[in-house]
Amino acid sequence: MALDDTTRTELEAAAFRRLVAHLQARTDVQNIDLMNLAGFCRNCLSNWMQAEAEARGIDMTKDAAREAVYGMPYEDWKRLHQAEASAEQKAAFAARETGH
Repeated sequence: MALDDTTRTELEAAAFRRLVAHLQARTDVQNIDLMNLAGFCRNCLSNWMQAEAEARGIDMTKDAAREAVYGMPYEDWKRLHQAEASAEQKAAFAARETGH
């Protein structure tokens, strides 16, 4: 199926918004789980958003990008939802050697 650029961009943006909403709702899923299973996490998404903003000459701070992805300030999300990673999670993360 051929899509014009505007429609493709609108669909991609809608899919991204759904992904972000899903991750905001699934606070039980830890970033280390996402990294171990998918190779990216909420922080990656916020970093990508910030990089794309900067590439377009838009000033976006790291904190603003994280708040857009987390739905709240990052420090609040960590306090409310982030659990200590288990030894198994840490070992799996270390074995990936992704540079994160």
